[in-house]
Amino acid sequence: MDVVALHRFVTQAGRSWDDVTVVDAGAVGLRHAVNVCRARPAVVVSGADPAELARGLAGWRRALVVESAAGVSTVDPADAVARPWSEPGAILCLAEQGFAPTGEGWALPDDDFAHREGMIAVAEVRALVLARLAPRPGVLVWDVGAGPGAIGVECARLGAAVVAVERDPVQCVRIIANASAHGVDVRVVEAELGEAGELPRPDAVFVGGGGADVVRRCVRSGARRVVVATPDLDRVLPARDALLEAGYEVEGSQVAAARLTGGTLLATNPVTVLWGVKKA
Repeated sequence: MDVVALHRFVTQAGRSWDDVTVVDAGAVGLRHAVNVCRARPAVVVSGADPAELARGLAGWRRALVVESAAGVSTVDPADAVARPWSEPGAILCLAEQGFAPTGEGWALPDDDFAHREGMIAVAEVRALVLARLAPRPGVLVWDVGAGPGAIGVECARLGAAVVAVERDPVQCVRIIANASAHGVDVRVVEAELGEAGELPRPDAVFVGGGGADVVRRCVRSGARRVVVATPDLDRVLPARDALLEAGYEVEGSQVAAARLTGGTLLATNPVTVLWGVKKA
């Protein structure tokens, strides 16, 4: 990676070097580079074919500035896929709207998210879920049965690309509002998972809604990590069995927190969290 040449390219494209994330697809792999482009507002990618990079950005609102033998071109991903590229160089991937994660830490207070009472994974549950999902730059997370999207938004704040799948249109509006409030980009798919069409392969999946059938659909995605959270004890063993049948090593814990409020400990509703990691 010629840093001087990349710096010149970014400057010519009218961007500040301080505002971009730099990824060498030849070193980390195309999939990693695509996921960074899905998650960040301005990414310079070297060592990638523009058409292949653009193909992975279907469903995300992005534009590409491509350096090639013919000069510098600005195209949307659909055009980049169809166009032949001669000696492509660096690629600058830009979101239609800028964004930047706000605040610090994770497992944010419940009230940091717009939500309907009782319809959010509380902070204590989110802390465990995030630890097991392991979101980070270069990975893609599905948030299935996303509700107001607190898990997905927190994953995006930690650098992951996120697809939130939620059937309730009101909750979908909340996901968009929460993502905007926290300065991240979450792709929202308003549908049941079985009707969501073809989604990009995830590295990790959170299942916050639905029974064992939804878990089975999720494990078919090939994700290395699948995390399920449910307050319903009747769903715990079927979800565990679905993970085991798919070859995951499964562990779990029931989270029941007591919050100190005005000198009194008030219990939250217990939630069982299962996590499966694909055997090597």
